[in-house]
Amino acid sequence: MKTHPRLIFKTPLTGQKTRLRAKTAADAERDYQWQTDAEIMHLDATMPLEITFTRYLIEYRQSLREHSPTRRLFAIETMNGEHIGNLSYYGINEDEGRAELGIMIGQRDYRDKGYGTDAVNTLLRHIFNHTGLRRITLKTLPENIRAQKCFLKCGFTPSGEKTIDGHHFLLMEITRQPRY
Repeated sequence: MKTHPRLIFKTPLTGQKTRLRAKTAADAERDYQWQTDAEIMHLDATMPLEITFTRYLIEYRQSLREHSPTRRLFAIETMNGEHIGNLSYYGINEDEGRAELGIMIGQRDYRDKGYGTDAVNTLLRHIFNHTGLRRITLKTLPENIRAQKCFLKCGFTPSGEKTIDGHHFLLMEITRQPRY
């Protein structure tokens, strides 16, 4: 049975190495650390935040209260509950059956160890089995080889290139497949 993308994820989604759960206010401190880190933000083609944590927390709590019909945000946890990153799908267009995916493993000790691949596969399996979405796209910087390897392992294929706000991106996509 297919469910509406806004109505899913009341319980965590469990992969082999990760668990995806709804974001909470308790995630704010780590998210702030990651969003003020120049290296991490470079990989996301954005500038590090320059606001105080107090201001960030106010905005963070407000965003958690607003439920967008076109965006779903998740914390990525290890199996023992450590918050190591974030995963989202956004730009949800139910009529066209598509959305865009974004991921960040903020905790450096968990990079290049399969956590990102497991989290993406866990989310894709859920999207393709429990929503009407049929196509997931993403963009990544050409120098982000680690992300590209992850996406290829998950079944994404290159689909073009695009320049957005002065940043050159590689585009990738995956469509619903029997493996999900």
